[in-house]
Amino acid sequence: MGGLSVQHPWAFTFGLLGNVISFMTYLAPLPTFYRIYKNKSTQGFQSVPYVVALFSAMLWIYYALLKSDEYLLITINSAGCVIETIYIVLYLAYAHKQARIFTAKILLLLNVGVFGLILLLTLLLTAGERRIVMLGWVCVGFSVSVFVAPLSVIRLVVRTRSVEFMPFSLSLSLTASAVVWFLYGLLIKDKYVALPNILGFAFGVIQMGLYALYRNATPRPAPKEVDAPVSDDGAVKPSEHVVNIAKLGPAATAIELNTHYPVDPPPSMKEGGAKENGVACASGEKLDKATHVEQV
Repeated sequence: MGGLSVQHPWAFTFGLLGNVISFMTYLAPLPTFYRIYKNKSTQGFQSVPYVVALFSAMLWIYYALLKSDEYLLITINSAGCVIETIYIVLYLAYAHKQARIFTAKILLLLNVGVFGLILLLTLLLTAGERRIVMLGWVCVGFSVSVFVAPLSVIRLVVRTRSVEFMPFSLSLSLTASAVVWFLYGLLIKDKYVALPNILGFAFGVIQMGLYALYRNATPRPAPKEVDAPVSDDGAVKPSEHVVNIAKLGPAATAIELNTHYPVDPPPSMKEGGAKENGVACASGEKLDKATHVEQV
């Protein structure tokens, strides 16, 4: 039992610390899902980060089971599977029809199709140590692709000169997690665990450096993507700007920014509503502005 052996006390220490940090990262979206439950609406948040996080946890559990001695990887990723499944179920319960269909398609494609294909290929085409090597490189490749995701956030911070989209606490926790899991992989001599976290550490340092550089800078207007999102009843919501930023880390962490800008109701609507209800509407009345920031 390389991961838990008394002959590797430092490996056990770093693995246990990695479990604690990663578990806290898994719990980060709890305020968001409490808001979703309270409002009975997903409010524009996306399900992709949670589906990817579930896939990542499933992949690492399969790898750890093949290795048969990395129990600390099994514990944290098992907890991750349970937590991410709960998030996805809550999302499906309160999302509108189109979002539910999209989430179901992603789940079937990634967590059933791709994972099933990886399972079959590794079982049919390889055996013994070769199977572990093949799956190990699959895990490394997926982890590297996940670590590349923060580039969109880094680019946005540089363009806007604002760290609003990149909380320092999140960057610090991701960096600490990368360091801890790198040391764990190094001590148990598992390069497939250690290698991806080198990239994770590098991105974490870059993010903290950008935070120090731009935390007191004068921000520029954020670039906006104009969409026509739908409400929970399937109707198109007018004049709403939504910016979605996905940030995936070791535990598939994500930031989603949804900004709803104030919109003046058309004059015809105000006049018609006043005549129908007998109530005069103030011409300067605007819809409320709400900003939702999610960390995963």
